[in-house]
Amino acid sequence: MNHKRIRGGMAGLVAFSAAMAVGSTAIAAGAVISRFSDPLRDYDTTTAGPFDSATARLQLVDHGAGTTAVLHVRGVDPSVSGRTFGAHLHNAACATDQPLLSGGHYNHDAHSGAPKVVISDQTEVWLDFAVDASGAGDSNSVVRFTPTPGARSVVIHANPTDPTTGGAGARIACLPVEW
Repeated sequence: MNHKRIRGGMAGLVAFSAAMAVGSTAIAAGAVISRFSDPLRDYDTTTAGPFDSATARLQLVDHGAGTTAVLHVRGVDPSVSGRTFGAHLHNAACATDQPLLSGGHYNHDAHSGAPKVVISDQTEVWLDFAVDASGAGDSNSVVRFTPTPGARSVVIHANPTDPTTGGAGARIACLPVEW
C-alpha cells in the first residue's frame, strides 16, 4: 500500500490543492494530510465484478476543526457508468475475499464513548460516488472530527448510502488505510 503523510503549511496546501478533484475546502496551515493509494481488494474473486481492476486513492486532511476526506476511484468497468456506489470508512483493515474483516462503519460517537450513537454523514465518513463513462468516480466528505488512527479501510458497497440507516448493501471491494 502506498501511504504518504504531509505536514501542512504552504507545501501541504499546494499538494492537497493540486490533487483535489472535487469540491473546494480551505486548509489551515499546519494541517496534516494522509494519502493512501492502492489497487482495491476484491471481496469476491470467484465472480467478475466492476471493481476487479480498479484502484483508489484516499486523502484525509486533518485541519484542526475536523477532517476532509477525498476519494478517487479509477479503473472501474464503464458498464456501470451512471451508477452510484456507497463508500464508507470502516473500523478495521480489509483483505481480498474477506468482507467482514473490515468491521462496521467508523462512527465518531461510538469511538468517543457518546451515550447515544447517531448514524449520519456527520458521525461517519460517507464517500458515495457515481461512476462516469471513463470508469472513474470521485467524492469528498467534511466531518467535525478526526478519525482515530489505526488499521482501517474504505469499503465500497453495492448501493448508495441510505441516509436513515447508513446501510449501502453488499460489500464489493475495499481500500486498506492505516495511519
